[in-house]
Amino acid sequence: MWEDVPAGDLRLRVRRPPSAEDLLDEDEFADDERLPYWAEVWPSGRVLCGVLAGMDLTGRSVIELGAGIGTGAMVAAMRGAAALATDWYPAAVEFSRWNARNLGLAVDAEVVDWRDPPAGVLARAPFDLVVGADILYEARNGTALGVLIPALCGPASEVIIADPRRPDARAFVEGMQGAGWIHARDDLPVPGRIDETGPVVHLHRFRPPPAKHNEPVVI
Repeated sequence: MWEDVPAGDLRLRVRRPPSAEDLLDEDEFADDERLPYWAEVWPSGRVLCGVLAGMDLTGRSVIELGAGIGTGAMVAAMRGAAALATDWYPAAVEFSRWNARNLGLAVDAEVVDWRDPPAGVLARAPFDLVVGADILYEARNGTALGVLIPALCGPASEVIIADPRRPDARAFVEGMQGAGWIHARDDLPVPGRIDETGPVVHLHRFRPPPAKHNEPVVI
């Protein structure tokens, strides 16, 4: 199905599966409790798109974690970035590639398991900007991101995570702060459809601690 995604003064018309429930796979869930969250454009994703649409990203490198169908990476590319969309679902990556091509955007897309990221992706670090939307919905995600994000960052990098006030986000934020990362939070309204997470999304911004940007964070 087609969906129009608002992003500041931009509008993305993207394709996504008509139903996430139709993509449920019992074998995948039994193996790693995987659920096809990637098939939805979540409220936090729309907030992230709006934030990126308001930035001048000309010449900057951007990686989106848990990109789903790649809306954040596509907005970053529209604002001038060299953008990489990543997700651990191959089907999500294929949708990202298709949507980017359909919009005439040069967006790379790769399958990335946060616990075992490809060497080729790590070799592209440091990224100027690391972004994600609603990626802290489980405690294990924060643990994995506490190792991965420092590996993707340099001393001048920035991390932006849009989160709909998930309970497990607090431990991640506190772990980053405890490791010396500079943190700021904005509370932003959700554009368009509001789901059970409510009308407000926390936008977390992080800057690396001096000389410790690549050290893993214990969550």
